[in-house]
Amino acid sequence: MARRLLPLALLLFLPAAHASGEFYCCQDVGGSRSICGDTLPEQCRGRAYRILDSGGNVIKEISAPLTPAQKAEQAAEKERQKKLAEAAREKRLVDQALLDTYSTPEDIDISQKKAENDVDIAIRDAQENLKEAQEKRQKLNDEAEFYQKKTLPSDLDKELRAANHQVRVLEELIQVKQGERTTIRNKYEADRKRYFELTGRRSGKPAVTPPASSSTGR
Repeated sequence: MARRLLPLALLLFLPAAHASGEFYCCQDVGGSRSICGDTLPEQCRGRAYRILDSGGNVIKEISAPLTPAQKAEQAAEKERQKKLAEAAREKRLVDQALLDTYSTPEDIDISQKKAENDVDIAIRDAQENLKEAQEKRQKLNDEAEFYQKKTLPSDLDKELRAANHQVRVLEELIQVKQGERTTIRNKYEADRKRYFELTGRRSGKPAVTPPASSSTGR
């Protein structure tokens, strides 16, 4: 800490009885003069002040207490820094997990291909089931044509509603699975990009190109 000296005129006013003690000084409100005492002067309370030795050398500086607004700002900054540290730690863990999972860029391609194939199988199965459900519903609708001006038999009405429900469920399932495929592609593209950033390694093979998703009819 830099050592500063009180002006000579001020030292002359310091009581000789306290020549071996410490003094407390602060600037007045206007900053034009120093207020000093062997104990902290009342005018210095709640303000920045200095502690000086008997030679007028500054041995310690005390900052003014923070205002409520400054305390709130300090707390907010501390919380922000804490969140940044937590986010950085989480990112390091994710990066390490990525490197532990993939030894080479080709491992990413293989893993992506497997995940996409699993979803493609689920989509094909759902499409086949949907086709059967639509055919069954069409037969029930044809049968219901005979009862246009009559009340549908309860069994036929129940089957028709069940068929409509099954078609709806399968159509929604296919949409979900197609969305999963997009999610998988984006996930592995992000993994691949981050892997290259962390290792500087690149595959000699092109990235996996997903086949076009099959469309479904209603």
